[in-house]
Amino acid sequence: MGITISKLIIFYGAAALLAACANPAWRTPDTPGRGVHPTIPTSLLLRKPGGFYSDDGPDSAPPVNLDRVADAQPRPEPLNASANEPYLVFGRDYIPIKPGVIYKRQGTVSWYGRKFHGQRTASGEIYDMFAMTAAHPTLPIPSYARVVNLETQRSIIVRIHDRGPYSSGRIMDVSYAAAHRLGFAESALATVEVEAIYAGPPLEIAATGATPESKPEPVREAPAEPIPVASDRRGVFLQLGAFGSRANAESLGSRIQREFGSADWMKSGTGAELHIELRANLHRVQLGPYASRAEANAAADKIREAVAIRPVVVVR
Repeated sequence: MGITISKLIIFYGAAALLAACANPAWRTPDTPGRGVHPTIPTSLLLRKPGGFYSDDGPDSAPPVNLDRVADAQPRPEPLNASANEPYLVFGRDYIPIKPGVIYKRQGTVSWYGRKFHGQRTASGEIYDMFAMTAAHPTLPIPSYARVVNLETQRSIIVRIHDRGPYSSGRIMDVSYAAAHRLGFAESALATVEVEAIYAGPPLEIAATGATPESKPEPVREAPAEPIPVASDRRGVFLQLGAFGSRANAESLGSRIQREFGSADWMKSGTGAELHIELRANLHRVQLGPYASRAEANAAADKIREAVAIRPVVVVR
């Protein structure tokens, strides 16, 4: 499943204008006084902009008539505890908004398909590419949103149960079925208006995990190799994320392995390995160690050029 650096560079060149979002304040997670408790981002973390892969659509006839997939029906639901905590991805803080806060924004959306079909989302539920769902960096989980394609004026309602996207200027990623209903399943991107919908006062926060309505499906891909966990390693590292939960750190690490296992900055021949560092009650997803800060910075440049994110250099 690896994606080569050359392919990513070509794609990002085409998407450069879309990626020109405000520069975040890149800070190390060890900065005191931040008051942020990193948590779940599960899917969509490192996908290239645009949901269309030549191999990401259905691998056979869809099991349902996509034209007849009904909108999500807004209803009061308990908030997911961990999915609504502030979190950190690639040096940037994300603070989920509270239910009831007005959210209406125009921007670019994409879709994600079978590469994530059957995998866990930030809510703990199973992602179904044929359901009317979406991922958003900060809208409450679960919640609902009306999405209008500004070119076709097609409108749908989706249920937010996942986090992302993070790195390319998109404001939301929707399921394959939602993209079909909006009329852009055969292309990478669409310009839309997203408006939050709240079905009533929020219910009591629920524990992390799948809801009773979740319908497990077999995961289509073999699981990634386990990510080694270490403590108090010394040297120069690139930090990609920090989480209070080991499971969430492993989710990010596994996704990196699946998406970029063939990239030169991920190959073991460089001497840098992907691992999880347990330090100060945080599970930190890191690449390293590197021989020097200069070598780490050079690797960070490759990653930034390839996937438009900026790892944090950590020296211990």
